[in-house]
Amino acid sequence: MSERATFRQVLSVPVFRTVFFTRALAIGADTLRTVALSVLVFTTTGSALLGAMTFGASFLPQVIGGLFLGALPDLVRPRLLIVAGYALEAAAAMVLAIGGMPVWASLLLVAGVGCLAPVFNGTAGRLTADVLSGDAFVVGRGLFQLASSGAQVIGMAGGGLAVAFVGPETALLVTAGCHASAALWARLALPDLPAPGRQSERSLVRQSIHGARELLVDPVVRRLMFASWLPPALVIGGESLLIPYAALVDFPDGAAGVVLACIPAGMFVGNLLVTRMLAPRTRERAVPLLVALLGAPLVAFVVDLNAVTAGVLMAVMGAGFAFGIGLQGRFRDALPDDARGQAFGLLSTGLMTFQGVGPLVFGGLTEVVPVGVAMALAGVATVGSAAWIAVAVRPAEAKTPVPA
Repeated sequence: MSERATFRQVLSVPVFRTVFFTRALAIGADTLRTVALSVLVFTTTGSALLGAMTFGASFLPQVIGGLFLGALPDLVRPRLLIVAGYALEAAAAMVLAIGGMPVWASLLLVAGVGCLAPVFNGTAGRLTADVLSGDAFVVGRGLFQLASSGAQVIGMAGGGLAVAFVGPETALLVTAGCHASAALWARLALPDLPAPGRQSERSLVRQSIHGARELLVDPVVRRLMFASWLPPALVIGGESLLIPYAALVDFPDGAAGVVLACIPAGMFVGNLLVTRMLAPRTRERAVPLLVALLGAPLVAFVVDLNAVTAGVLMAVMGAGFAFGIGLQGRFRDALPDDARGQAFGLLSTGLMTFQGVGPLVFGGLTEVVPVGVAMALAGVATVGSAAWIAVAVRPAEAKTPVPA
């Protein structure tokens, strides 16, 4: 096991530093867009199911890009893909803000952009794996989660307040500006590194499908992927119902966004503690316990809660997302060098796809059971996934580390 790395060491690497800060800005913008659009859809339609679908609109379609375009991060210059991704997000947010589209068209646009997300996420993951080695890679991935949680705190709290005071259209314009800034920043600060140089006589689509199949037939890679995918999918299914839950139990105006912001606040604390205070081996052993912590608070939503209690429970739940840090090193070590970009893209694809299924499943449950009961069922299912991970994913299954 490699020596524990520090945040300073990781951030001293210029390529990672640029990817890290631009990604943090983009995540905050994505979160703001999700909250604004979700509130807009729910208030327009009054449908808890459509409100939940808004949370998952950019998730489920990612399976298309992951399966059919997933090889691109191992074939194309990384700066080109990252800048293009942020620019496309900016254009989509601008159209949502000023297009005056019906709900179905807005969801279709978000879904279309989501199809390409695995390509951009895979590129960022490959760059991180290429420039960081050993525990520096794990700490770097932990920093991404810290950035994600911090950006989501701002995005969710700011999203709820922005919608309450200036409306969802203005919030979407801010989203567009943030993504455009991230695109410009990446264009100026990232070196124009060459394409990774993966060679194949297959077409892009055939190569992508073949590469995904090769990764998924590996039992270690497959189990680590499903361990990364399943708990967030179940939790997001419950989390996506918080806005209709808040409306039904009469939270104050804007409180739903603040309660949602408690989740990434808890994520920030949990990721910080796990990354900085636990040894690499201990992080791996703590994965099932953290997954259980992720799901347990949702069970309490079976009864009507006030906003303060809900916020505390969401913060505790958020801390459980740190389970992913204990899987990062093992995942990287299990990958072939020439498929790292596609592997990280596939990891992102599965994560987003499963998170798209979660809101559909538990949102659909609200047609037959109360919203709070559906949230509680999501929590029970997450705790069940912790038991599976404890049995199926063990630290001893990791392969011999691949030299960086």
